Amino acid sequence: MATTAQKRTPLPVLGQPPPERADAARNRRAILAAAHAIVAEQGVDALTMDRVAAAAGVGVGTVYRRFGDLGGLAFALLDDGEQEFQQAYLFGPPPLGPGAPAADRIRAFLRATVDRMETAGQLHALADTGTATARYESGAYRTARAHLARLLGEVGRHDAAYCADVLLAPVSASLLVHQRRDLGYSTARIKAGLDGLLDALLASSGCPGR
Repeated sequence: MATTAQKRTPLPVLGQPPPERADAARNRRAILAAAHAIVAEQGVDALTMDRVAAAAGVGVGTVYRRFGDLGGLAFALLDDGEQEFQQAYLFGPPPLGPGAPAADRIRAFLRATVDRMETAGQLHALADTGTATARYESGAYRTARAHLARLLGEVGRHDAAYCADVLLAPVSASLLVHQRRDLGYSTARIKAGLDGLLDALLASSGCPGR
């Protein structure tokens, strides 16, 4: 079970923003509300910095200064959902949360990630496009990697951190969007493939590829 100290530890999805002036906080809320509305009404492909600025009633420079680029804006839009997901797999009910065997928790994590991408996969993919390493530098990835590495260590996997990266690779947003939208894979097929990968890893003495 998680300790009280663990529950009080801030989750490093995107980090807490620094204190803001009232006008800066107001602009941030307006920009995020405008971006959410554009995505809801027109889809992720319609999201541009110029369009968001116009809808929010601010200059486009304000949007760039606050979020950097479209990837940064996408991360901000995803922040609430990411923190809810972290709460679920760190402190929620089993099998995703504590109380289930480590192998079952890993399987539940991978399956839950596939389900999340059904509703926000394109936005997640956009959030990963800032730099070649944007996904791996994010708090969301680091937290998920540490979580899986700890569970893999519990089941006795060697080089658990490397194996965590192996398991996270096939649930990247860009790959899952490609499999669902372009290849027509069903979520059942994707989950079955992930189950097979996990079963092979758990049955081996180490991590495949090492």
